[in-house]
Amino acid sequence: LVVLAICGGYQLLGNSFLTCTGEDLPGIGLFDVRTVGGETRFIGNVAVACDLEGAEGVLVGFENHSGRTRLGPSCRPLGRVIKGYGNNGEDGWEGCVHRNAIGTYLHGSLLPKNPRLADWLLLQALRRRYDLESLPRLDDRLETSAHRAALDLVLAEKKAWRRFLKS
Repeated sequence: LVVLAICGGYQLLGNSFLTCTGEDLPGIGLFDVRTVGGETRFIGNVAVACDLEGAEGVLVGFENHSGRTRLGPSCRPLGRVIKGYGNNGEDGWEGCVHRNAIGTYLHGSLLPKNPRLADWLLLQALRRRYDLESLPRLDDRLETSAHRAALDLVLAEKKAWRRFLKS
């Protein structure tokens, strides 16, 4: 099964979610993660260094979540946070990968902004049905240019904040 679970879907597919009021809600358990509801929301643009084979590079998106998610031993992170908060604002990780399933807090037209990740998901799904090792190469200059523009915008925000904090 190929899955892309974003935000609440990511949390739901984890082991459990502990609400701000102390209610411990069971999850489906696809991802070995546990989420605790936070008092404040993590909101903003995100950049994540991803080493997922076939989707290597920097992912960009937007996050808006109050959950603080911790990975268990059988889940590996989707990537290392370059800018933003990621899973919990503390350990520097974003999302998780378990087999052909990805959980993430990256919103904001995730797949159009990250064509290599979109291709990775498509390839995983097609491999299940057809004997494919790779997708045919397409002219993706426009998608790559759009991704680069989104990444430049996110990284420029980080530099602007650094200048602001130094003054």
